[in-house]
Amino acid sequence: MHTTHYILLIFVGYIIFTIDKKQKNFPVPTILVLLGIGLSLIPYFSSMEVTKDLIYHIFLPPLLFTSAYRFPAKGFKNNAGIISVLASIGIILTVILLGAALFALSSPFVSMSFVGSLMVASILTPTDPVSVTSILKYSTGDEKIADVVEGESLINDGTSIVIFTVLAGMLTEGKSFGLLSFLGEFLLVSLGGVFIGVLFGWLVSKAVHFTHNREYQVMLSIVLAFGVFNLAERFHFSGVLATVFAGIMLSLEFGHTIKEDNLRDKLDGFWNIIELTVLALIFLLIGIQSAQHLVFGAWGFVLIIFALSLIVRFLIIYGTTQLFPHWRKEISWRESIMLTWSGLKGTMSVYLLLNLQSKGSGEVDMILSLGFAAVLISLVVQSLGVYPLSKKLMKPSK
Repeated sequence: MHTTHYILLIFVGYIIFTIDKKQKNFPVPTILVLLGIGLSLIPYFSSMEVTKDLIYHIFLPPLLFTSAYRFPAKGFKNNAGIISVLASIGIILTVILLGAALFALSSPFVSMSFVGSLMVASILTPTDPVSVTSILKYSTGDEKIADVVEGESLINDGTSIVIFTVLAGMLTEGKSFGLLSFLGEFLLVSLGGVFIGVLFGWLVSKAVHFTHNREYQVMLSIVLAFGVFNLAERFHFSGVLATVFAGIMLSLEFGHTIKEDNLRDKLDGFWNIIELTVLALIFLLIGIQSAQHLVFGAWGFVLIIFALSLIVRFLIIYGTTQLFPHWRKEISWRESIMLTWSGLKGTMSVYLLLNLQSKGSGEVDMILSLGFAAVLISLVVQSLGVYPLSKKLMKPSK
């Protein structure tokens, strides 16, 4: 794939960002994905191949870091409990319930093993709100739902990767499942990533004082975003969680010791451009990559998968909030529906699909088609529905 491919895609993204004046009704990612599918019909673009390493090591760190350091410290503190539960136990329960439901209903449409069903569920658990949070804040004036959606999406990526890795080993290599070994690996990978992220995020928040040059401080943030990701991966910890918690630590320290105004402006000036560029590339590439997997005969089952993913997610969210009196008072069934609908699929789901594609197995082709189709429906339908649904369900905060 030549550099000119990327330059042209970035230019296409620039055009779409420029002309899309109604992003609340027609979110840019949705348009980019659909446009990517259209571009796949052109031979020049259809030859482009997206690799899992490109998404995981190049695209993910800046997206995660930008969202994490901009995530309001107050929002994380106020919602840390529900964010942590939904991004850990909630993800595990979602995979089990959704996987079991898919296995029970799959036989009239496709031949899929129980592990294959769990694999599809694990691919569809990580959430990717992208522009959804800004739409939620705009339409309701309530930052609570947006903070929970964004906070959950930042952390659940790490959980999803651990679950996916275990299931992929069972599907493609015939490995057996051990509850204790799974929990041990989950805790090691997760806590190791969190530790590295918190440690280096704190160190960098102190190191910025060694220079008053804002450009050099931005350079240091680049080292932090990519450095902790690769360092954590080097030790077989979660690079995703390392980058997320490094960004969160920087956000927390902004409110304490860092004279933040000018530095935050400089960081925003750089990382906002990087984020828009990466988003343009990644959603166009998702469209181009998914096109080759969308011609198959089980679209009826894909619609069932999409519906079940929403139902299971709602049951998990509403059930969880009802267990705790504090959450029960703050999150009603209306907020639960918005949290459910806002959990659309995206970048991490595509990475997991590409990861599975590289492993190869008898069931993989069908799982890839089901996964790409379900991600596409989620991106289009849920992102288009966020604004009208939030206006209907949520009363604007005064």
